[in-house]
Amino acid sequence: MLENLSGRLQGVIKNLRGQARLTEENIADAMREVRMALLEADVALPVVKDFIARVKERAQGREVMQSLTPGQAVIQVVHEELTELMGAKGVGLDLAAVPPAIILMAGLQGSGKTTTSAKLARLLKEQKKKVLLASADVYRPAAIQQLKTLAQSLEVDCFDSNATQKPGDIASATLDFARRHFYDVVIFDTAGRLGIDEAMMNEIRELHGLLKPIETLFVVDAMQGQDAVNTARAFGETLPLTGVVLTKLDGDARGGAALSVRHVTGKPIKFIGVSEKVDGLEAFHPERMASRVLGMGDVLSLIEQAQKNVDLDEAKKLADKVKSGKSFDLDDFKMQMQQMRNMGGMGALMDKMPAQLAGMAGQMSGDAGDKAIRRIEGIINSMTPVERRKPEIIKATRKRRIATGAGVQVQEVNRMLKQFEEAQKMMKMFSKGGMSKMMRAMQGRFPGLR
Repeated sequence: MLENLSGRLQGVIKNLRGQARLTEENIADAMREVRMALLEADVALPVVKDFIARVKERAQGREVMQSLTPGQAVIQVVHEELTELMGAKGVGLDLAAVPPAIILMAGLQGSGKTTTSAKLARLLKEQKKKVLLASADVYRPAAIQQLKTLAQSLEVDCFDSNATQKPGDIASATLDFARRHFYDVVIFDTAGRLGIDEAMMNEIRELHGLLKPIETLFVVDAMQGQDAVNTARAFGETLPLTGVVLTKLDGDARGGAALSVRHVTGKPIKFIGVSEKVDGLEAFHPERMASRVLGMGDVLSLIEQAQKNVDLDEAKKLADKVKSGKSFDLDDFKMQMQQMRNMGGMGALMDKMPAQLAGMAGQMSGDAGDKAIRRIEGIINSMTPVERRKPEIIKATRKRRIATGAGVQVQEVNRMLKQFEEAQKMMKMFSKGGMSKMMRAMQGRFPGLR
């Protein structure tokens, strides 16, 4: 989502690296490039002007430490200002209310409100909250059924409303049901429209009055660009919004909405949608997003993702096996691929890695990397147990049989075996305690998943 903006900003920094010191001239040149990068990313013009003015003022008045180059000094200022632009640190949900705490979801049709409601329910369920989902979208065909289906897949309760009821009646009945059954949180999905209209605004204003939500979240599609900002402003004037959820950040959006919405509405971005899967909702951390924009990666989110999705018992078994000197085989290699997929696939990993590490891994696109993981699993699944334990016995005849079974060319089998050999060499280094050797080997030999 932020590739173009990140690439342009890294170019600005690269140009400053050769400068001995910060001057008005090279700061002006850098700010011109930053301005163009932000405008191309669809950031609102007033936001760009304000941002550039603040960065320029701070950069010109900054004493550059001896340990910093001019490029690093500017990066520091831009990172701090990007973080400030996107919101306060660690703003989460405020559920400090007499149960049930009501969360009202608002936004245009197609912004992802219904899916986001289910994703949010999943997050709260993980926090041991008793959650009830409800929908008052009586206009969009099957909208209520969609929420019921998502709730069923997550094993979360969903209030039994239907399209013949009035939204106000659904709200009152939901509130009564939630109180009688002692729910901690109610997530109330509302109807969207194809555009902002008075009838829609009146309806959601009435629902807000009935429900008295502690959180009113505006769900906005990051791919809307400038329209996202205009829509956010209109909703902000109608409802006392408490936060924003930015969806579809895994798409082709240019990133402008992420940098503009908070500035224009004055409301913090609380969550971001990073995939269509039910686990594709993350708490928003402005400082981490700023790091990603500048190509510095988001290592903290990567670690959190690993802790949540990686099977630690399996990882420990593999580590113990390697340390004991036993051979790293194709079953182990396949397990590593599955762990990678559990973390959201290659695209999700590359998106959070620093630009230099992503480049080291072959600068693969997310889709290509995920297809490569599935292809590797298919090839290994076509092997016999003996072949997986002893890859050295796989010669021409066996390769042809494996390729046929996996539906690939023999060249693909050869490529996979070569990648396995590279991984095996690294594991041997790791078993001897040579972590620094392994990192140097990665820089020189890692072929990437092509």
